[in-house]
Amino acid sequence: MLNLKSLLLKDNSQIPDLPQVDPAERLRIATCVVLLEVAKSDDEFSSLEKATLSAILQKEFEISEAAVEALVAQARTQRSESIDLYEFTSHINAVYSREEKIRIVELAWKIIYADDQLNRYEDHFVHKLARLFRLQHEELMEAKIKVLDTLPSRRD
Repeated sequence: MLNLKSLLLKDNSQIPDLPQVDPAERLRIATCVVLLEVAKSDDEFSSLEKATLSAILQKEFEISEAAVEALVAQARTQRSESIDLYEFTSHINAVYSREEKIRIVELAWKIIYADDQLNRYEDHFVHKLARLFRLQHEELMEAKIKVLDTLPSRRD
């Protein structure tokens, strides 16, 4: 039992069997996991949401479509091996500034509104995400309004 405790308390970066992931890549994976969860929050991952997610990842991380596919695959694997979103959101909280976390929430709203609909599960999830990022409700709403103002269907 003592060996297990010492192993758990040990710096994992020194354990050779654990894969070492580049810090920037780890952050991209965490962000991608969060955005995938947003897209799946209404139990439907439509082609519009997939295309929006892909375009967002390409633009935000300045990567190719093939790199996006690899990132999404890696994010799905990481998410399937985790219990909840905490490990991903806590990593984002540790690295990203408040403005960068607000940017992720804006991207979440873009994915949600890709199909021009706000489902109650999506709404609940993005509120939960804002709480996990330690953002104020006003920041969440400002991000939503900013995204809504950019949608062609909302400019009429």
